[in-house]
Amino acid sequence: MSNITYGTKSVNTISKGRLLSVAVSLVSLGLAAGQVQAQEAQSVEERLAALEAKLAEVEPQATGEEGFSFNTYARSGLLLGGDLQSVPGGPYLTPAGSVGGAVGRLGNEPDTYLEAILNYKQVAENGTRSHYRLMIADSTTSSNDWTAGDGALNVRQAYVEFSNLASFSGIFEDSSIWAGKRFDRDNFDIHWLDSDFVFLAGLGAGIYDVKFSDSVKSNFSLYGRSFLDFPSDPQNQNITSNTDNLIFTANNDFGNVQWMINGMKAQDNEQRVVGGVQEAAETGVHTMLAYHGDSFFGVSEGNFKVAVMHGQGLGAEAKSIGADGDLHEDAVSTRVGVYGTTYLSDGWRLAPAILAETSEDRYIKGDEYQWLTFNARLAQELTANFEMQYEASWQTMDISPLGYAGRNAVEGDYSRFTVAPTFKPQVGGFWNRPEIRVFASYSTWDDELDTYAGGDALGADSDFASGQWTFGTQMEIWF
Repeated sequence: MSNITYGTKSVNTISKGRLLSVAVSLVSLGLAAGQVQAQEAQSVEERLAALEAKLAEVEPQATGEEGFSFNTYARSGLLLGGDLQSVPGGPYLTPAGSVGGAVGRLGNEPDTYLEAILNYKQVAENGTRSHYRLMIADSTTSSNDWTAGDGALNVRQAYVEFSNLASFSGIFEDSSIWAGKRFDRDNFDIHWLDSDFVFLAGLGAGIYDVKFSDSVKSNFSLYGRSFLDFPSDPQNQNITSNTDNLIFTANNDFGNVQWMINGMKAQDNEQRVVGGVQEAAETGVHTMLAYHGDSFFGVSEGNFKVAVMHGQGLGAEAKSIGADGDLHEDAVSTRVGVYGTTYLSDGWRLAPAILAETSEDRYIKGDEYQWLTFNARLAQELTANFEMQYEASWQTMDISPLGYAGRNAVEGDYSRFTVAPTFKPQVGGFWNRPEIRVFASYSTWDDELDTYAGGDALGADSDFASGQWTFGTQMEIWF
């Protein structure tokens, strides 16, 4: 899932010690009430004031800055072919998907994925704030009601962050520090493609918002993470237990401009066998230059984001920073991403996106991976609770893997068009959820793409045929 900002719903809590205080205070109030008749000289106003003082002692003291809250992201849907049988799908369905080439998600997701996020916030007497976050996530493509044997339940985040530190001053006055397992705070994505521009995550520590001036601030973090066993384990479930890759990141904001640089070191990774030879990268560098616009490319209201990513060695995985240990020591890649959102008129909104990448010497010396995706989400708001959504995607690719992981060279195009009648509590805007959708999609692609994974269509199931209609339903929610 692409990284989205969710709202919070606070829940006040009372500790066991507070409950004991409540009980003791109530007993005291009972005894005081028994003595009221003996205090005839005491005025009604005095007795009420005493009672209010007692109640104030036992009232919970939680505020909006303290206590528990809960966030979530979830989607779940059914994807069927014309014969009413389940069919494969997903934003990374095509051969280009093996190297991050997403094609769009509306009417193309057959899975159930959820994130349950628990937060606890506390404010110390000196004003320092602490935030503990635990994220549990699960993913499955099974349609069963019980999927314990099929899912991938795991802890994706568990960290503590301190902010407003009373002893910090100068350029660190507004800084926060963190440690644990987390997603980097400043990851951002193209939601309609289900693709991050960059995704940095792992175990480590860092400091955010070192403020050098009113418009210049920086984040510094050290992450350690294990390599995913690409591509033999396409579900990314088999992960080594050791910390294979150390990533030092500096993320700098200059107003609307963001410049990120990452340096990586994976000790002894050159011993990793890739393509039959021991030439895996041991070091790498990755950088991103991005602009976060507050209009639709300066021509209308809305917003846009554009970014250029470049990496070498272990940094040649342009999106999931530091995740791929099979990258060749000479690997180099460049990726460009852009999207925007705007209203074309009252009731019509548009969100176009472009994502493209070129890389060479990626896994084997001399290989090449090139792909380009155009995507657009269009919505027509018809009533307070109903809108029509449309999505069109087109992707072209030219991939020469030189036999890496048994893959064959392919060149061709993929396209898909989706119509999705959508119900929601309140239409309006691009980020209102939840939604309940029904949809119909039509997909086509060049026959040559079927040969990428040894004859399986699009590298997936052989029953997924070109020129296919798919149908289904899906819910999506976040808060």
